[in-house]
Amino acid sequence: MRWAEALDGAVAPTLTRTQIESMLAGLGAALEAVVLGTAELSVAREAASVLVAANYRDAVAVSRSVVVICHDLVADVCPDRAGPDYERIRDRAVIAAAEFAAGFTAALRSAALAEQEATLVATLAAAHDAEAKRQLSEARFAAVFAGASVGIGTIDVTGRVLDANLAMAEMLGLSVEVMPGQTVDALLGPANIGYAFAELQRLLTGASDRFRLETDHLRPDGTVTTIDLSMSAVRDSAGQVRFLIGVAVDITERKQLADRLWHDANHDSLTGLPNRTLFFDRLANASPPIGVCYLDLDGFKEINDVWGHTVGDKVLRVVGERLRAAVGPVDGLVARLGGDEFIVLIEKCTGAEKLAEVSGWLSQALVEAMEVEGHLVTVAASIGTVFLDDVPTAPDQLMHAADTAMYRNKAAQSMRESRLRQRQSSAGAERAE
Repeated sequence: MRWAEALDGAVAPTLTRTQIESMLAGLGAALEAVVLGTAELSVAREAASVLVAANYRDAVAVSRSVVVICHDLVADVCPDRAGPDYERIRDRAVIAAAEFAAGFTAALRSAALAEQEATLVATLAAAHDAEAKRQLSEARFAAVFAGASVGIGTIDVTGRVLDANLAMAEMLGLSVEVMPGQTVDALLGPANIGYAFAELQRLLTGASDRFRLETDHLRPDGTVTTIDLSMSAVRDSAGQVRFLIGVAVDITERKQLADRLWHDANHDSLTGLPNRTLFFDRLANASPPIGVCYLDLDGFKEINDVWGHTVGDKVLRVVGERLRAAVGPVDGLVARLGGDEFIVLIEKCTGAEKLAEVSGWLSQALVEAMEVEGHLVTVAASIGTVFLDDVPTAPDQLMHAADTAMYRNKAAQSMRESRLRQRQSSAGAERAE
């Protein structure tokens, strides 16, 4: 099974090979239904959570699974890689892969939080027990403290570190010996200290039992560690705070994975440009007045038919790069909507004349022929423009207006070319006479 082979070495799962193949066969059938449109996109998220539950928790597991969805699954469903069904299935597979990645991140975070919470509960239970049964429980607390894979530190009521385990010290890039006496503000950094001190006061006064924050810590070696920190108060029988316990988890890789998955879900996998989802999000938050240019490449189907999809894909990449460079002076956003359709958003556009100028830049950017796979390829685009004084409440109406303008220009261009050919034909006939 290709999916099972792709995940080999990604992690040490708790299942046997037979169980893994059976599980992935069921998940593959569910994802195929999503790609074909017979199942909801939420099924892709559920498939990812099943994978995490089976102990596939490494970033390589999701990246390899995305390849299986976008490539192998599409090839199984539409082996001829042609026609409108292929385009629809491929686009649906990209969306399904994005949902799968989002589900993987959510499930991974839930699993990590559950593990963190369990550690905190166990640590607090051991700490409270230490006050009631000091001799026995202090040994137990020390064992939990020293052997925990997450960072644990104790802090006095003035905000200074009493002790920290090896995991906490390594997370902060320090040695265990230098941790005692460090202040909370030195560890958390200036960006979080205001919030942290306010929450510490709430702990000390009994207004809350715990608080939690996510912080970026600059280590002495110059690297940055992202830490998820939970802080709780340990009180005596009279309710007075004896000390505070902090439990920290290094979430640097998880945050980087989440950032990468967000990027993949909001950008076109072929060109790297923002996709439809990110474009509409930017449009909804754009600073008016706004200008929109809607582009449709002329004759792109012939490029795919004559030279194949590999050449066509590379042409789309070059087009995306040229369009992005063309609108650089006005900080325009270029997005790929799918197929050979692109769209440009200009925020704080100074007027319809400026938008027409930008449209000219886009056309000029495509004039020069491009060499792709040994072929000299020339492309042009029909462009429709829409200028609005305010952000539209219905983005679909804006898209419809831009699409209508684009097809109107395409029709006008076709008519001009037809008239030019007629004049050339008439002039040739007269010379022949």
